[in-house]
Amino acid sequence: MVTNPHATGTSARERDVLAHALASEATLEIVETANRGHAAALACRAMRDGTDVVVALGGDGTINEVINGLLTDGIHDGVPALGIVPAGSTNVLARALGLPNDPIEATGLLLEALRTGSRRAISLGLADERWFAFAAGVGFDAAIVAGVERHRRRGKRSTHGLYARVGVREYLRTDRRDAKVHVELPDGTTYDHVHFVIVANADPWTFVGNRPLHPTPGVNFDSGLAIYARRRMSAPGLLFSMARMSGDRPRIGRRGAYVGYDLDGLTVRADEPMPVQVDGDLLEPREKLVFRSVPQAIHVVV
Repeated sequence: MVTNPHATGTSARERDVLAHALASEATLEIVETANRGHAAALACRAMRDGTDVVVALGGDGTINEVINGLLTDGIHDGVPALGIVPAGSTNVLARALGLPNDPIEATGLLLEALRTGSRRAISLGLADERWFAFAAGVGFDAAIVAGVERHRRRGKRSTHGLYARVGVREYLRTDRRDAKVHVELPDGTTYDHVHFVIVANADPWTFVGNRPLHPTPGVNFDSGLAIYARRRMSAPGLLFSMARMSGDRPRIGRRGAYVGYDLDGLTVRADEPMPVQVDGDLLEPREKLVFRSVPQAIHVVV
């Protein structure tokens, strides 16, 4: 089990209780992450050591690192199954998989799945060489992630309120007139004058509190990638679109964004280096990203 000691959704005592519960059912090695990239290194070691299951106890960033570590050598029969105990502030992947958002309930479900051998093969996305499970972003949404990361390095907790404050600040700073992003689809279709792009492998994209946001409703772990490419950035239009994509019956208009589904891949180009995030984890700014959908890339214990 790879556990993030700084996960915001659990205390040290709760993580200890969950680890002991898992240890009661299997031979378990518990390792804590010490820095960025450590979870990937630990998962890679577990894969090469022939481990059967690697459980990620943490938020979406920790789980993303674990996935990338497990797939260091690509997709092969020796890749361990992935177990998930959500312990972050948002836990998008766990909730998209239908897992409980509560880590104790999720551990109970995981224990039952380990007893029965229940597994589910899911697709993943690739952004150049980086795997992602539910969504990647280029531009505005990645700039929000970058802003939140700056606050976290100064000791602030990642909360929905922090994301909201950073989002307003980044919106006021962004160039809302000159769109610098271009999207190229496999069939030759090109979308120019785009402000930001969400590339989705699952639905929802994220949560605001307990309200899911569905810019690409219908995309799932058995389909190709979907895109939401925003082409208008007026405040009223953006807020109206977010309201329409929230809740149980999202409605996605085509006036403010280009939307596409079931894509094997796509290329995103920018006129200047743009911030990039995968599963909420920040990458270096880039001018070009090639995305690809990989079916049945990993097995999840569910």
